[in-house]
Amino acid sequence: MNIKQFNDWLSSEDKQSLIMGILNVTPDSFSDGGKYFKKNTAIDHALEMVKNGADIIDIGGESTRPFSEPVSLDEEISRVIPVIEGIREKSDVCISIDTTKSIVASESLHVGASIVNDVSAMEVDPLMADVAIKFDCPLIIMHMKGTPMNMQNNPKYESLISDIKDYLIERIDFAISKGVNSKKIIIDPGIGFGKTLENNFEIINNLNHFVKLNFPVLMGASRKSFIGISLNLPENDRLEGSLAANVIGLQQGAKIFRVHDVAETNKALFIANKIFNSNQLIR
Repeated sequence: MNIKQFNDWLSSEDKQSLIMGILNVTPDSFSDGGKYFKKNTAIDHALEMVKNGADIIDIGGESTRPFSEPVSLDEEISRVIPVIEGIREKSDVCISIDTTKSIVASESLHVGASIVNDVSAMEVDPLMADVAIKFDCPLIIMHMKGTPMNMQNNPKYESLISDIKDYLIERIDFAISKGVNSKKIIIDPGIGFGKTLENNFEIINNLNHFVKLNFPVLMGASRKSFIGISLNLPENDRLEGSLAANVIGLQQGAKIFRVHDVAETNKALFIANKIFNSNQLIR
Protein backbone atom coordinates (compact mmCIF):
# COMPACT_ATOMS: atom_id res chain seq x y z
CA MET A 1 0.00 0.00 0.00
CA ASN A 2 1.39 3.39 -0.97
CA ILE A 3 0.45 6.73 0.58
CA LYS A 4 -2.19 7.52 -2.06
CA GLN A 5 -3.89 4.20 -1.36
CA PHE A 6 -3.65 4.83 2.36
CA ASN A 7 -5.22 8.26 2.05
CA ASP A 8 -7.99 6.69 -0.04
CA TRP A 9 -8.42 4.12 2.74
CA LEU A 10 -8.71 6.90 5.33
CA SER A 11 -11.52 8.54 3.38
CA SER A 12 -13.40 5.32 2.65
CA GLU A 13 -16.52 4.31 4.56
CA ASP A 14 -15.79 0.58 4.49
CA LYS A 15 -12.23 0.19 5.76
CA GLN A 16 -10.54 -3.19 5.49
CA SER A 17 -8.07 -4.12 8.20
CA LEU A 18 -4.43 -3.13 7.67
CA ILE A 19 -1.20 -4.55 9.01
CA MET A 20 1.58 -2.31 10.28
CA GLY A 21 4.90 -4.12 10.46
CA ILE A 22 7.20 -3.12 13.33
CA LEU A 23 10.78 -2.18 12.48
CA ASN A 24 12.80 -1.17 15.52
CA VAL A 25 16.21 0.18 14.56
CA THR A 26 17.27 0.26 18.20
CA PRO A 27 19.61 -1.76 20.39
CA ASP A 28 17.14 -2.01 23.28
CA SER A 29 13.52 -2.47 22.17
CA PHE A 30 11.68 -5.03 24.31
CA SER A 31 11.26 -7.80 21.72
CA ASP A 32 13.69 -7.35 18.84
CA GLY A 33 16.15 -4.75 20.14
CA GLY A 34 19.41 -4.98 18.21
CA LYS A 35 18.13 -7.52 15.69
CA TYR A 36 17.59 -4.93 12.95
CA PHE A 37 19.99 -2.26 14.18
CA LYS A 38 22.17 -2.47 11.06
CA LYS A 39 20.88 -0.54 8.05
CA ASN A 40 20.90 -3.32 5.44
CA THR A 41 19.39 -5.86 7.83
CA ALA A 42 16.62 -3.41 8.67
CA ILE A 43 15.87 -2.66 5.02
CA ASP A 44 15.78 -6.36 4.13
CA HIS A 45 13.42 -7.07 7.01
CA ALA A 46 11.11 -4.24 5.96
CA LEU A 47 10.91 -5.60 2.41
CA GLU A 48 10.26 -9.09 3.77
CA MET A 49 7.39 -7.74 5.87
CA VAL A 50 5.92 -6.05 2.78
CA LYS A 51 6.18 -9.35 0.90
CA ASN A 52 4.35 -11.05 3.79
CA GLY A 53 1.47 -8.60 3.72
CA ALA A 54 2.45 -5.46 5.64
CA ASP A 55 0.56 -2.40 4.41
CA ILE A 56 2.66 0.00 6.51
CA ILE A 57 6.18 -0.19 7.93
CA ASP A 58 6.53 1.55 11.30
CA ILE A 59 10.12 2.61 11.91
CA GLY A 60 11.32 3.63 15.36
CA GLY A 61 14.78 4.77 16.42
CA GLU A 62 14.05 5.18 20.13
CA SER A 63 12.78 2.40 22.35
CA THR A 64 9.53 3.07 24.20
CA ARG A 65 9.62 -0.13 26.24
CA PRO A 66 8.93 0.25 29.97
CA PHE A 67 11.79 1.97 31.85
CA SER A 68 13.66 2.83 28.64
CA GLU A 69 15.68 6.04 28.52
CA PRO A 70 15.42 8.62 25.74
CA VAL A 71 18.08 8.99 23.07
CA SER A 72 19.46 12.21 21.62
CA LEU A 73 17.96 13.89 18.60
CA ASP A 74 21.06 13.29 16.49
CA GLU A 75 21.23 9.62 17.45
CA GLU A 76 17.60 9.00 16.59
CA ILE A 77 17.97 10.74 13.22
CA SER A 78 21.10 8.75 12.41
CA ARG A 79 19.22 5.51 13.09
CA VAL A 80 16.05 6.08 11.10
CA ILE A 81 16.90 8.29 8.10
CA PRO A 82 19.24 5.87 6.26
CA VAL A 83 16.70 3.06 6.71
CA ILE A 84 13.80 5.15 5.39
CA GLU A 85 15.89 6.20 2.40
CA GLY A 86 16.91 2.61 1.74
CA ILE A 87 13.36 1.30 1.87
CA ARG A 88 12.10 4.11 -0.31
CA GLU A 89 14.67 3.28 -2.99
CA LYS A 90 13.15 -0.19 -3.31
CA SER A 91 9.47 0.18 -2.40
CA ASP A 92 6.65 2.72 -2.34
CA VAL A 93 5.13 1.13 0.77
CA CYS A 94 3.72 3.50 3.38
CA ILE A 95 6.33 4.27 6.02
CA SER A 96 5.35 5.47 9.47
CA ILE A 97 7.90 7.21 11.68
CA ASP A 98 7.50 6.29 15.34
CA THR A 99 8.84 9.31 17.20
CA THR A 100 7.94 11.96 19.75
CA LYS A 101 10.32 14.55 18.25
CA SER A 102 9.01 16.95 15.61
CA ILE A 103 12.44 17.35 13.99
CA VAL A 104 12.82 13.58 13.59
CA ALA A 105 9.33 13.43 12.11
CA SER A 106 10.02 16.30 9.72
CA GLU A 107 13.34 14.86 8.53
CA SER A 108 11.73 11.45 8.08
CA LEU A 109 8.79 12.79 6.09
CA HIS A 110 11.21 14.77 3.93
CA VAL A 111 13.06 11.61 2.84
CA GLY A 112 10.07 9.36 2.27
CA ALA A 113 8.03 8.58 5.39
CA SER A 114 4.30 9.23 5.05
CA ILE A 115 2.77 8.90 8.53
CA VAL A 116 3.69 10.16 12.01
CA ASN A 117 3.16 7.81 14.95
CA ASP A 118 3.53 9.84 18.15
CA VAL A 119 3.17 7.77 21.32
CA SER A 120 3.14 10.97 23.38
CA ALA A 121 0.18 12.45 21.47
CA MET A 122 2.15 15.68 20.89
CA GLU A 123 2.75 16.22 24.61
CA VAL A 124 6.53 15.75 24.43
CA ASP A 125 6.75 18.09 21.46
CA PRO A 126 3.67 20.20 20.61
CA LEU A 127 5.36 21.22 17.34
CA MET A 128 4.50 17.75 16.06
CA ALA A 129 1.11 19.17 15.11
CA ASP A 130 2.84 21.77 12.93
CA VAL A 131 4.76 19.01 11.15
CA ALA A 132 1.55 17.09 10.45
CA ILE A 133 0.02 20.28 9.06
CA LYS A 134 3.04 21.16 6.92
CA PHE A 135 3.20 17.72 5.30
CA ASP A 136 -0.58 17.11 5.45
CA CYS A 137 0.23 13.63 6.72
CA PRO A 138 -1.72 11.10 8.77
CA LEU A 139 -1.08 11.41 12.51
CA ILE A 140 -1.43 8.60 15.04
CA ILE A 141 -2.37 9.83 18.51
CA MET A 142 -1.76 7.37 21.35
CA HIS A 143 -2.66 7.29 25.04
CA MET A 144 0.20 6.81 27.49
CA LYS A 145 0.06 7.40 31.22
CA GLY A 146 3.39 9.01 32.09
CA THR A 147 6.55 8.38 30.08
CA PRO A 148 8.32 5.14 29.10
CA MET A 149 10.62 5.62 32.10
CA ASN A 150 7.80 5.74 34.66
CA MET A 151 4.60 4.56 32.96
CA GLN A 152 4.62 1.14 34.64
CA ASN A 153 5.12 2.49 38.15
CA ASN A 154 1.76 1.43 39.56
CA PRO A 155 -0.58 3.05 36.97
CA LYS A 156 -4.06 3.80 38.31
CA TYR A 157 -7.30 5.03 36.73
CA GLU A 158 -10.62 6.24 38.07
CA SER A 159 -12.42 4.68 35.12
CA LEU A 160 -10.05 3.09 32.63
CA ILE A 161 -11.99 3.29 29.37
CA SER A 162 -13.52 6.69 30.12
CA ASP A 163 -10.17 8.12 31.21
CA ILE A 164 -8.45 6.97 28.01
CA LYS A 165 -11.33 8.21 25.85
CA ASP A 166 -11.31 11.61 27.52
CA TYR A 167 -7.55 11.91 27.01
CA LEU A 168 -7.77 10.96 23.34
CA ILE A 169 -10.60 13.42 22.78
CA GLU A 170 -8.56 16.20 24.43
CA ARG A 171 -5.52 15.46 22.24
CA ILE A 172 -7.66 15.17 19.11
CA ASP A 173 -9.19 18.56 19.91
CA PHE A 174 -5.70 19.99 20.42
CA ALA A 175 -4.54 18.69 17.05
CA ILE A 176 -7.60 19.95 15.21
CA SER A 177 -7.37 23.35 16.93
CA LYS A 178 -3.83 23.66 15.56
CA GLY A 179 -5.03 22.85 12.06
CA VAL A 180 -4.37 19.11 11.73
CA ASN A 181 -6.68 17.51 9.17
CA SER A 182 -9.27 15.60 11.22
CA LYS A 183 -9.72 13.10 8.39
CA LYS A 184 -6.11 12.03 8.83
CA ILE A 185 -6.17 11.31 12.57
CA ILE A 186 -5.81 7.74 13.85
CA ILE A 187 -6.15 6.83 17.52
CA ASP A 188 -4.42 4.21 19.65
CA PRO A 189 -5.51 3.40 23.24
CA GLY A 190 -1.92 2.50 24.09
CA ILE A 191 -1.97 -1.14 25.16
CA GLY A 192 1.00 -1.67 27.47
CA PHE A 193 1.73 2.02 27.94
CA GLY A 194 0.99 2.79 31.57
CA LYS A 195 -1.44 -0.09 31.97
CA THR A 196 -1.72 -3.00 34.38
CA LEU A 197 -2.11 -6.58 33.23
CA GLU A 198 -5.88 -6.45 33.67
CA ASN A 199 -6.10 -2.97 32.13
CA ASN A 200 -4.79 -4.37 28.85
CA PHE A 201 -7.40 -7.11 28.70
CA GLU A 202 -10.13 -4.61 29.54
CA ILE A 203 -9.01 -2.25 26.77
CA ILE A 204 -9.05 -5.01 24.14
CA ASN A 205 -12.47 -6.15 25.27
CA ASN A 206 -13.78 -2.58 25.00
CA LEU A 207 -12.09 -1.30 21.85
CA ASN A 208 -15.53 -0.67 20.38
CA HIS A 209 -15.86 2.31 22.73
CA PHE A 210 -12.88 3.94 20.99
CA VAL A 211 -14.25 3.02 17.57
CA LYS A 212 -17.33 5.10 18.44
CA LEU A 213 -15.13 8.22 18.43
CA ASN A 214 -15.20 7.85 14.62
CA PHE A 215 -11.47 7.73 14.04
CA PRO A 216 -9.65 4.60 12.82
CA VAL A 217 -8.35 2.63 15.80
CA LEU A 218 -4.84 1.20 15.82
CA MET A 219 -4.10 -1.76 18.07
CA GLY A 220 -0.59 -2.58 19.28
CA ALA A 221 -0.65 -5.75 21.38
CA SER A 222 2.06 -7.74 19.63
CA ARG A 223 4.29 -9.78 21.98
CA LYS A 224 3.57 -7.47 24.91
CA SER A 225 4.13 -8.36 28.53
CA PHE A 226 0.47 -8.90 29.41
CA ILE A 227 0.60 -11.88 27.04
CA GLY A 228 3.96 -13.08 28.33
CA ILE A 229 3.01 -12.82 31.99
CA SER A 230 -0.32 -14.56 31.43
CA LEU A 231 1.27 -17.45 29.53
CA ASN A 232 4.66 -17.38 31.28
CA LEU A 233 6.44 -16.98 27.95
CA PRO A 234 9.39 -14.88 26.71
CA GLU A 235 8.93 -12.18 24.05
CA ASN A 236 9.61 -14.35 21.01
CA ASP A 237 7.17 -17.11 22.07
CA ARG A 238 4.06 -14.95 22.26
CA LEU A 239 2.71 -15.44 18.74
CA GLU A 240 -0.45 -17.33 19.64
CA GLY A 241 -1.38 -14.87 22.36
CA SER A 242 -0.74 -11.95 20.02
CA LEU A 243 -2.92 -13.49 17.31
CA ALA A 244 -5.75 -14.12 19.76
CA ALA A 245 -5.62 -10.52 20.98
CA ASN A 246 -5.62 -9.14 17.44
CA VAL A 247 -8.54 -11.28 16.31
CA ILE A 248 -10.60 -10.01 19.26
CA GLY A 249 -9.46 -6.49 18.40
CA LEU A 250 -10.67 -6.99 14.84
CA GLN A 251 -14.03 -8.16 16.13
CA GLN A 252 -14.20 -5.06 18.33
CA GLY A 253 -13.60 -2.78 15.34
CA ALA A 254 -9.86 -2.03 15.32
CA LYS A 255 -8.58 -1.35 11.80
CA ILE A 256 -4.77 -1.16 11.98
CA PHE A 257 -2.72 -3.86 13.68
CA ARG A 258 0.85 -3.04 14.65
CA VAL A 259 2.69 -6.38 14.77
CA HIS A 260 6.04 -8.15 14.70
CA ASP A 261 4.75 -11.33 13.03
CA VAL A 262 3.32 -10.04 9.77
CA ALA A 263 2.79 -13.27 7.80
CA GLU A 264 1.05 -15.05 10.66
CA THR A 265 -1.13 -12.05 11.51
CA ASN A 266 -2.06 -11.60 7.86
CA LYS A 267 -3.37 -15.17 7.68
CA ALA A 268 -5.19 -14.99 11.01
CA LEU A 269 -6.95 -11.72 10.16
CA PHE A 270 -7.82 -12.96 6.68
CA ILE A 271 -9.73 -15.92 8.10
CA ALA A 272 -11.23 -13.84 10.92
CA ASN A 273 -12.50 -11.31 8.38
CA LYS A 274 -14.04 -14.12 6.35
CA ILE A 275 -15.90 -15.31 9.44
CA PHE A 276 -17.00 -11.87 10.65
CA ASN A 277 -18.17 -10.87 7.15
CA SER A 278 -20.20 -14.04 6.63
CA ASN A 279 -23.90 -13.53 6.01
CA GLN A 280 -24.76 -16.78 7.74
CA LEU A 281 -24.97 -15.40 11.28
CA ILE A 282 -28.20 -16.56 12.91
CA ARG A 283 -29.49 -14.73 15.97
